[in-house]
Amino acid sequence: MSRTKVVPIPVMGRHNINAYLLLGRRPVLVDAGTPGSGRKIHDGLAARGVDPADLALIVITHGHIDHFGSAAELQRLTGAPLAGHVADLGPYRSGRVREPYRPTGPMGRLMARNRKLHVRAEPFEPEVLVRGVTSLEEFGVEARIMPTPGHTAGSVSVLTDSGDLVAGDLIAGSFMGLIPGRPANPPFHDDPRQNLASLRSMLDLDPALLHVGHGTPLDPVRVRRWAEREHRRLARRGAGAGAGRAEE
Repeated sequence: MSRTKVVPIPVMGRHNINAYLLLGRRPVLVDAGTPGSGRKIHDGLAARGVDPADLALIVITHGHIDHFGSAAELQRLTGAPLAGHVADLGPYRSGRVREPYRPTGPMGRLMARNRKLHVRAEPFEPEVLVRGVTSLEEFGVEARIMPTPGHTAGSVSVLTDSGDLVAGDLIAGSFMGLIPGRPANPPFHDDPRQNLASLRSMLDLDPALLHVGHGTPLDPVRVRRWAEREHRRLARRGAGAGAGRAEE
């Protein structure tokens, strides 16, 4: 059995937006960056000793423009098939993010005004449709695609045999990764409570490390502590909303 190695490929900044290379018997790419970043990711594969033509699969973690923006371009450049969850087929087929964005805090409210988040990417059709837990063994890596809905309905993560969780936007580094090692919500979640449930279900599998779309790898111990605080925050917010409805 070949142990799977996780290698980051920066798409923007040093770790503001990341794609990931999974190295096993064959290479697999997770995420495709923003529109127009296909060549940069392609060259990043070559710089890490991987012939892009050898890529076995490109897994898209969810239907946001900074994760599927160059999927179609990378498919042309590498010839690799694309994998995505059926619940995010709308954005993949249209090239447009399902809107409105739902900010998780002030940064999200600010970023939602950025026109780059509302552009149309080149559409694509995933050849590998994910509906449940999906083994990647046939593509050359000892890993599984794990549905983790909440950030979007079709969000997925990838869990390797060695316990590395490539988590997409299930969680992020604080301030889009500018504060290394500090867990935080990404700027947007469609359903924060469902996302937290997905995060806790992944933590129950005892991952060794969480590799995120925005930021440096996160220690699961710190993420568990953050998840408990987030649970309490959401509970307080829910209680407040309930009290407000009772007073109406």
